[in-house]
This record gives sequence, structure tokens and C-alpha cells, in this order.
Amino acid sequence: MKKRMISGIKPTGQLTLGNYIGALRPFVQSQEEYDVNVFIANLHCITMPIDPQELETNLKDALLFYLASGLDPEKCTIFLQSDVKEIAQLGFIMSCVTPMGELNRMTQYKDKKDTGMSLSGGFYTYPTLMTADIVIHQADLVPVGEDQKQHVELARNTAERFNNRFGDTFVIPEPVIAKVGSKIMSLQDPTKKMSKSDTEGEKGVIYLRDDLKSARKKIMSAVTDSLGVVKYDVENQPGVSNLLTIYAALENISIPEAEAQFKDSQYGGFKKAVADRVVAELEMLQTGYEKFNQGEYLAEVLEKGAEAMRPTAKKTLEDVQRKMGLDWL
Repeated sequence: MKKRMISGIKPTGQLTLGNYIGALRPFVQSQEEYDVNVFIANLHCITMPIDPQELETNLKDALLFYLASGLDPEKCTIFLQSDVKEIAQLGFIMSCVTPMGELNRMTQYKDKKDTGMSLSGGFYTYPTLMTADIVIHQADLVPVGEDQKQHVELARNTAERFNNRFGDTFVIPEPVIAKVGSKIMSLQDPTKKMSKSDTEGEKGVIYLRDDLKSARKKIMSAVTDSLGVVKYDVENQPGVSNLLTIYAALENISIPEAEAQFKDSQYGGFKKAVADRVVAELEMLQTGYEKFNQGEYLAEVLEKGAEAMRPTAKKTLEDVQRKMGLDWL
């Protein structure tokens, strides 16, 4: 039996090249080997204020790019988080068995709690909803980027705590981190992650819907350094290292192989090669986006996905509630 893999993307903004390299491509590459289940995390999108129309657009775009990337509904399961109602219910239960101390240590909360922003209760507890996203489907594997590994650790801790207290209930999930491209950095500030919510540095972010000329220009104007050597050295050459990572990930080669390919290159030629590869990938994605942009087909994909995920979710939730004494009949 294939191991079950679960993951998703929270489309609070336009999807970026970082989302594609760090998440979508690994999903696609895994669907032959594993039982791959990919969701659109729409409930996570509302932990911070977002315009309803913008959210609708982002959710549709996410589904279209899932399909354009090569996720095949005949080989994997694609679903909308809120279509499986049991997830939210288990999310509340998980919040009741998770100590506040663990939530206080979550990186996203620590980064925002002292900013003066008005944070919702949902923002504080969304890691426990993420735990439910994983454990309700009895997932063995969870593909994540480096910055999301902490959430899988919380899911593991919570599942183990519940199993120890109430009896064997959940599979303990393992994080899976891509060898190349698990974290793509900003083109203008390569010490920071390329983020779909980055409104201050549009030149540093390549969006999957970017005009191809604009995307090429962003790569060609990416920050490098004055050393003049194409070498992977995150500390001393973060910009060059980031471009090498992008190229290697899209070419499905290792970082040393990418280094060897450009060992005699000037930065201009190196950037052009990276830009050519990125533009080719964006063109493929945007062509697929238009191909799949059919309302009836999209609805069918999500309906089929939700129907496939509900039985396990229902069984898991019923088991949890019975063991906790919530359902006694």
C-alpha cells in the first residue's frame, strides 16, 4: 500500500515561483509514488483580514495552477479544506489538547505578536487547525518547506500526546523537505523568503501570473554581488545561491551540477540562462492555466476530491469523539 501524503497551500495572495518550486513541483513528482492528497487551505486564509473577492480569485488561481503544474485528479486527490467539515471540528478539539505554551512558541505568532497588529483568535490557534489538516487523514508524510517544519513537529507532538492519553488513534506524520528549492528567497533581498504577501518588494517576487517580459526583467535585475563567481555560498553570495537554487530545482539537478554548468560564466550569461528557464516554466504554467479554466471541470475536481477525503475524516473524528467521551451512544 502506498504511503499517504498530505499538504496544501494557503493562497492569501498570488502564487509565486517559490510556491511552485517549493510545493507544487514536489506534489507533482510524488503522485506516482505516493497516495498524494493536496488541499487548498481556504480556512487558513481568513485568520487575517482579506477581501472576499480577492480570496475567491486566489482560491480559483490556486486550483488552476495545481492542475497546470501537472497534478492529475486521476492520480491524486485535490480538495478544498472547507469542503471536509470534519477538519474544522477536529481543529477545535486539537486546540483543547494543545498547551498554550506550545502555541506561544510558534514562529509566525512570535513574529507578529509584538508588531501592534490586531491578531485574531484564529491566527493564534491556526497551528492546531493545521494539525487537524494532517492527522484527520491519517497521513504518513507531509511535504513542507523549512519554515513550515515546526508545524509538522506540533502535529507530531499533539498526535503522540492524544495517543498516549486516549489510545492509539493517529498516525504520527513525518515531514518531507525537498533537497533543492525548499525555500526560495527574494530576488532583491536574498536574506528573506520570496513571499506572495510581499507588497513592498514586487521586483523581488515572481508571480506565476507575471507577464513573461516582466519575469525576465526581474531575474536579470536580481541582486548578486561583486565577486564575479557563480558559486553556491549562502553566507557570502546569497543572491547567486538563490538563482542557482531556482535553476537547479527547475532543471531537476543538484546544486553542484548547476554550479559546474556555470563555473566559467559571467553573471550576465548566468542570469540569462536562469531567466530563460524561468520564463519557459511560466509559459507552460500559464498555458495550462488557460486550458483548465473551465468552471464545470473545476467544480467536478473539487467535488470528487472532497468525496474521496470525507470517509477517512469522518471515521477519524468519530473515533476521537468516542474516545474522549463526547459521543457515548
